[in-house]
Amino acid sequence: MDLSIAAILAQDGITSGAVYALLALALVLVFSVTRVIFIPQGEYVAFGALTMAALQAHTFPHTATLLAALGIVTFAVEALACLRNPERRLTAARTLGVALAKFVIAPLLLLASLKTGIGMNLPMPMQILITLAIVVPLGPLIYRLAFQPLAEASVLVLLIVSVGVHFALIGLGLVMFGAEGSRTLAFTDARFEFGGLSVAGQSLVIVGTALSLIVALYLYFERTLSGKALRATAVNRLGAQLVGIGTTQAGRLAFTLAAAIGATCGVLIAPLTTVYYDSGFLIGLKGFVGAIIGGLGSYPIAAAGAITVGLLEAYASFWASAFKEVIVFTLIIPILLWRSLTSDHVDEEE
Repeated sequence: MDLSIAAILAQDGITSGAVYALLALALVLVFSVTRVIFIPQGEYVAFGALTMAALQAHTFPHTATLLAALGIVTFAVEALACLRNPERRLTAARTLGVALAKFVIAPLLLLASLKTGIGMNLPMPMQILITLAIVVPLGPLIYRLAFQPLAEASVLVLLIVSVGVHFALIGLGLVMFGAEGSRTLAFTDARFEFGGLSVAGQSLVIVGTALSLIVALYLYFERTLSGKALRATAVNRLGAQLVGIGTTQAGRLAFTLAAAIGATCGVLIAPLTTVYYDSGFLIGLKGFVGAIIGGLGSYPIAAAGAITVGLLEAYASFWASAFKEVIVFTLIIPILLWRSLTSDHVDEEE
């Protein structure tokens, strides 16, 4: 391996690592706020990429149908909760009115506009916004239906539910998009020369977007009230409840941010690789390795670990391409062993 090949592999590794870093941050965020090891994080990536591809192919994205269906079910659950809770009956009309607008009317309007072809022939920035408008709301809806009723359950129970949601989304992805993979148009075809190394403009877009999102998340957690509430919930869930922070709202917000990050990653990687309905699992799993390196609690270490995963994958593909996945996922074994030997073991609080 000469220096030029090493530089090209480093470029590929950093590009992939930037995506894995965003997914690792999303996984750390969801786990720290809700204690959910969110296995289906990668499905947001696949759904984002395939929804964008459907819009560019001038076909109807069936994720809009999924959004409308989940919205209707969520509204029914909210209505049933209002009827069962006497304390909420006084404000039921207002609560159900807001829920009807959010969960039913807005998704159905989006569904109707896409059925008539609106959004198919728009420029790429508008297609990206429509893709995010379809995929991002799936986050809080999935939280409301699958995880909010079990918010106080053990981590093991939440993990089992997470695996179940993953398989359900995989099956729905096959039904919605079929077994064929898709790609989207590149954001830019430009190439830049840096000391003899040719860097694709698409790679710079991915790295730049990832850095921008990381900085935006940092400012959000440091400077905004809702971001500080999320941090407080992550530090001490019970303490946050005692000072009036709504942990249910924090969970919904965490899942919304995770869905936004996942969908954005899908839009970013779709021009570089063919995405299938089940591609998100492997991509999300690599982000999970980065999150494990950070102990599912440290954002900077998780991001650094994800970059390491990207570089390791790139160089492993050169030296032993048939075993690159094995090499990447083997990294998790010494990390878990080291953490097991160096951390204090405490029983989970009931």
